[in-house]
Amino acid sequence: MRPLSLQTNDEILILLSLQIASYRVEAELIGFDDIPPLKDGIASIREADETFYGYYVEEEGSNILAGAISFSLEGTIVTICRMMVHPKYFRRGIARSLLQYILKEQQQSGASRFIVSTGTANAPAIQLYESFGFVQRRVFTVPPGVSLTTFERPAQLLSPE
Repeated sequence: MRPLSLQTNDEILILLSLQIASYRVEAELIGFDDIPPLKDGIASIREADETFYGYYVEEEGSNILAGAISFSLEGTIVTICRMMVHPKYFRRGIARSLLQYILKEQQQSGASRFIVSTGTANAPAIQLYESFGFVQRRVFTVPPGVSLTTFERPAQLLSPE
């Protein structure tokens, strides 16, 4: 796990490749392919007021970006903005590791609460968030009839190991 600097176009393009592969799966799960992460480009990633961390796997002598997470901070409230794992690396605990890392790091930095949203039909994401103590706070519909669910949890909850 390490911070992503995203200073060069090449670094951003690697992240975008991962993001598109990951969010295409979510788009399929929720039945809506017009989700914002699929519209990102170099400029929108560069301008995002988010902190990114990457999860790398070694494959054939190279470090491959297999997963990433981003968050924003407003006061002591951490909003998890993006969570992505390349489909090739699904079911290896990468999303769990990314989330656990951010929760622990930000709690140690003084976070009081965490917020995350996902498509209501994205059962794998919901199961992950609930396993970390996130509780459903709000369901809202975005056109054309796709619903998103927002989850929250206080920082002081212990994260599962």
